[in-house]
Amino acid sequence: MAEAAVLVAVLTPEQATVLDPLEELEGLPTTLAPAVVGYLTQRRETPDATTYLGKGKVDELRCLAETRAADVIIFDNDLSPAQTRNLEKATGVKVLDRTELILDIFASRARTHEARLAVELAQLEYSLPRLKRMWTHLSRLKMGIGMRGPGEKQLEVDRRLVEKRIHDLRTELAQIERRREREVAARAERMTVSLVGYTNAGKSTLLNALTGSDVYAADKLFATLDTRTRRWQLPGWGPVLLSDTVGFIRNLPHRLIASFKATLEETRRAHLLLHVADASNPAVFEQIAAVYRVISELGIETKDAILVLNKIDAVADRARLDGLRFRFPAAIEVSARRGIGLNQLAAAVSTALSRSFVDVDVQTHVSNGRLMAYLAANGEVLSKQYHDARVTMHCRLPQHVAQKIRGDEAVVRPHSGNGNGRFPAES
Repeated sequence: MAEAAVLVAVLTPEQATVLDPLEELEGLPTTLAPAVVGYLTQRRETPDATTYLGKGKVDELRCLAETRAADVIIFDNDLSPAQTRNLEKATGVKVLDRTELILDIFASRARTHEARLAVELAQLEYSLPRLKRMWTHLSRLKMGIGMRGPGEKQLEVDRRLVEKRIHDLRTELAQIERRREREVAARAERMTVSLVGYTNAGKSTLLNALTGSDVYAADKLFATLDTRTRRWQLPGWGPVLLSDTVGFIRNLPHRLIASFKATLEETRRAHLLLHVADASNPAVFEQIAAVYRVISELGIETKDAILVLNKIDAVADRARLDGLRFRFPAAIEVSARRGIGLNQLAAAVSTALSRSFVDVDVQTHVSNGRLMAYLAANGEVLSKQYHDARVTMHCRLPQHVAQKIRGDEAVVRPHSGNGNGRFPAES
């Protein structure tokens, strides 16, 4: 049977732009299927150091929880261990903060070994300073082989075990990160585009629409926790790699960003970001700002990006759509579900990727099939001209590819724009 939950939000001046914090918070526990039975909000200049809420609001919360027979109280704020403990004592009900709830959702969504490790690490790092609240056997004494000695409290044993597990997880995830870096580096010669955006903005649906794949996509928060990369045949361009990864959220826990470092490697190495936003969401402006903050935390705020306004067919308020167009005139409007605007998006991506390309003439021996295949796989061969045993190819190449092929096997020059009249062109 689903737990009955009361949702609580304390709004400080820094959160003045939040339209309805409880609306998003209600969407978070819905993912884990408790029944929301009550709401409570308070505006404060600063949170109370003891209970986060003011004393009067704590009494109100206790009465609300008793009246609605609540099993859990969920805060849209991050609480200290002491604040959580004091609130549970005052209300007699289990209290979760925003980070703990998001970690629970991530744990329920993790499918791969890497995602499970990352979530477990984040959960243990969150739990370590809260062990006193989580255990009921703190007064018991434990003795035995491997213990420090008679009289060691169970809490100390638990803390040591958690710290060892954290160390082991960090070691294993570091190995995964190094392997992921090698895998991503091995694809460095291929153009890569990464989808980023707020959770449930439609990134996986867009990946499917652009690549013809069938990765899991659902209308729920954090449906994707693992990076999925697919080949996208970009019209008029050629194949690029398109990656989808974990969605972001307002106040995304820092420990989650750190734990998912390997998963986000594709995003850090991508040549272009597609920032997907849900244009139909009333909080779309706030969500776009939240994604920019996470991108900044990842250190990739200077990376070239295109804003994609998804679910354009579901926008009921035309005034908000006009506001989005005014605020983000360069954004591309699409509906991944209905296939609207995908050609315009492909054209914008082609233009953006072209900024890192050069037009060159590559001259080599006609027997150099390896180089010709390399150029065709990593760029675009626009024309060929033959003279005796030599071939000159007009190519559009990524700058790093053009620099790599310079050497004895080929002569690379900026494209002249005209032929010398002696060589028949092959289209």
